[in-house]
Amino acid sequence: MKLVRFESFRGPALGVVQGGNVVDLALASGSTERFPASMAAFLGRGEDGFNDVKSVASSAPANALLALSSTKLLAPVSDPPKIICIGQNYRDHCIEQNQPIPERVIIFSKYATAVNDPGGNIVLPKASEQVDYEAELVFVIGKTGKHIPESEAMDYVAGYTCANDVSARDIQFADKQWVRGKSPDTFLPIGPYLVTADDIGDPHDLNISLTLNGQTMQNSNTSNLIFKIPYLISFLSSTMTLLPGDIVSTGTPGGVGIFRNPPIVLKGGDSVSVTVQGLGTLTNPVIAE
Repeated sequence: MKLVRFESFRGPALGVVQGGNVVDLALASGSTERFPASMAAFLGRGEDGFNDVKSVASSAPANALLALSSTKLLAPVSDPPKIICIGQNYRDHCIEQNQPIPERVIIFSKYATAVNDPGGNIVLPKASEQVDYEAELVFVIGKTGKHIPESEAMDYVAGYTCANDVSARDIQFADKQWVRGKSPDTFLPIGPYLVTADDIGDPHDLNISLTLNGQTMQNSNTSNLIFKIPYLISFLSSTMTLLPGDIVSTGTPGGVGIFRNPPIVLKGGDSVSVTVQGLGTLTNPVIAE
């Protein structure tokens, strides 16, 4: 299933893509309790929620069907309890930085105020002159867990989406840590869909790419991930409780702008698109603050 959040006449709403339409699940069912606008809250319902989507979508009335092409999609998860990002997790990205392959997982956070919608403006802050792009695969946690063994880890994945881990490199490098340079407002576009895990065969064999103004800048495959998803879930849950709606962004492949010769940085008027196989394309324009 491709779950979405979208702008309805009532405000943000939860839907599922069905052919060329979006099914307004709350309208089709008459229940915002079963289908809240919050993806995190919906995922908290567990398997019952997914079963409800299938049941309601199969018999949705015509007035609950919206043309996907004319529907404004929102970030599939707008209120994640946590946003956890993995640094230097692609071999080709380590090579372009002349960095050794990490022996331990490198993690950092972005804040929820950085979450941005498909089609939303990436706003270049006045405080930075070196804003960069990063195509990433995100997985979203579907149920609460701690001390999760690798053998059970994939049971905790609700689904996957595309992300752009936009980064203010000058701030990141000057601060000697990454959070402030990674967390300006609008610096985490995600979407366009949350594709449920059962629709993705092997998340470690997906093509991932990014174009800047139509030119391919990153082109890799998730097989190049150093630390795979089951290991990440086990590693993270060894110290923190993972919750429904938590976002884990798995790292970016080679081809980022700052390590090119000469470096390429985002500027007002640019358009950036992230594509992950099976997950769609996430496109965002760039404007100056």
